[in-house]
Amino acid sequence: MYGDDLVRLFTRFKDLWDPDGGLNPGILARPARLDENLRFAVLPRRPVDVTFGYPHDGGDFSAAVRRCVGVATCRTATPGPGADVMCPSFRATGEEAHSTRGRARLLHEMLAGEVITDGWRSTEVRDALDLCLSCKGCRSDCPVGVDMATYKAEFLHHHYRGRLRPAAHYAMGGLPRWLRTAAPFAGVLNALARIGPLAALARRLGGVDPRRALPVLARRTFRSWAGARRTPATGETVVLWPDTFTDHLSPEVGRAAVRVLEAAGRTPVLPARGVCCGLTYVSTGRLDAARAVMRRTLDRTGPADGVPVVVLEPSCAATLRTDLPELLPDDPRAAALAASVRTLAQYLEEYAPDWTPPRLDRRVAGQTHCHQHAVLGDAAERRLRERAGLTGELSGGCCGLAGNFGFEKGHWDVSVACAEERLLPAVREAEPGTELLADGFSCRTQLDQLAGRRARHLAEVLAEGLPPETGEGPPGRAERRRGQP
Repeated sequence: MYGDDLVRLFTRFKDLWDPDGGLNPGILARPARLDENLRFAVLPRRPVDVTFGYPHDGGDFSAAVRRCVGVATCRTATPGPGADVMCPSFRATGEEAHSTRGRARLLHEMLAGEVITDGWRSTEVRDALDLCLSCKGCRSDCPVGVDMATYKAEFLHHHYRGRLRPAAHYAMGGLPRWLRTAAPFAGVLNALARIGPLAALARRLGGVDPRRALPVLARRTFRSWAGARRTPATGETVVLWPDTFTDHLSPEVGRAAVRVLEAAGRTPVLPARGVCCGLTYVSTGRLDAARAVMRRTLDRTGPADGVPVVVLEPSCAATLRTDLPELLPDDPRAAALAASVRTLAQYLEEYAPDWTPPRLDRRVAGQTHCHQHAVLGDAAERRLRERAGLTGELSGGCCGLAGNFGFEKGHWDVSVACAEERLLPAVREAEPGTELLADGFSCRTQLDQLAGRRARHLAEVLAEGLPPETGEGPPGRAERRRGQP
């Protein structure tokens, strides 16, 4: 800032009045070089044995953690302009340990081993990461690209290795398996869930907060509906991904997407049974299970061959786009599948640019999924809404449910605080007749449970504007009245 000549002058002045150098030694007069006194030397000299690939940091977890240089963009008291997400947990608690920077610093200290001496078993790091929503907001909003959701999954993987995990990790981490097992008994299980003591017992065993309502299981899965439906091929084939949430909890979203894709002159097909992105295993840090699920998925999907894959659930699309190739960096099939992933709007814009969506002409409010903001972007969705006459902005930030986070016991207050930051006020202030949009199952669930309002996926709203199929009324109306899958 001052240059060599002025610094030499400072030195002469200081030596005149402070010849023993007792006052502020090394400040201005004889400053340390920029590369001196850095604490990187205490970090491991060799890459730490980790599960994710960390491709942007040469596979080095220490280098990933060192990304944080303390800029503190994550320490915002109010949300930033536009759709900034980072860091909802800090805004909810105001605690440094719950900011992206604070968590990165604790991970740094864990690797250094000077203050935090028990490494991956550290309870201090575990407690700081516990309120991380894994929203991935820092992945896009942090100026140096800190990715705390990945670091959290990595930490949980090592922290609980060989040990008993929290109940929620088994109940919600293994959700795809449980839902596949429960599918034939959906009606009975829904009835049992309405019995107060049984529902309370289920929540307790699953580590679910007692204030959370259990989701309603679809009586007929999306895959079952699609398998029974016989329609002639209408055009170019596109793979429609039957994610766990669409398949078992919101099959109406999948049915609507089929209608829209067929209206655009495409033939949607589903991949083989048993495919899964592994999202719930990643978010709970069960990374060995996540990789096993991902490898099985790659085995069953086969080579991508350039065929686009439309994924309706933003969190699953983000997992396939980023976590899949970062957990299986040596499998070229992972990178190929990741490159094939598109949201519905991205696919229509890229592969069916001449299709004209139905003109709906109504105002919208709701939520842009945090994973979509961080990984996929929502530019195509904005353009599609504009072409369909859907005006208004969707809330940014995070809905606060964030998959398993908002269901887990002990997270209720932070979950509600995050929802009250943007989403719930925007919905309350919306004009009567405003369409509520939320492509994420978590966002729709949060709105339903906290505001008593039903939001819909963009695919549902578009399908409603299409001419009805033979023998069917306008899609989505019946479900909208009943308020259930």
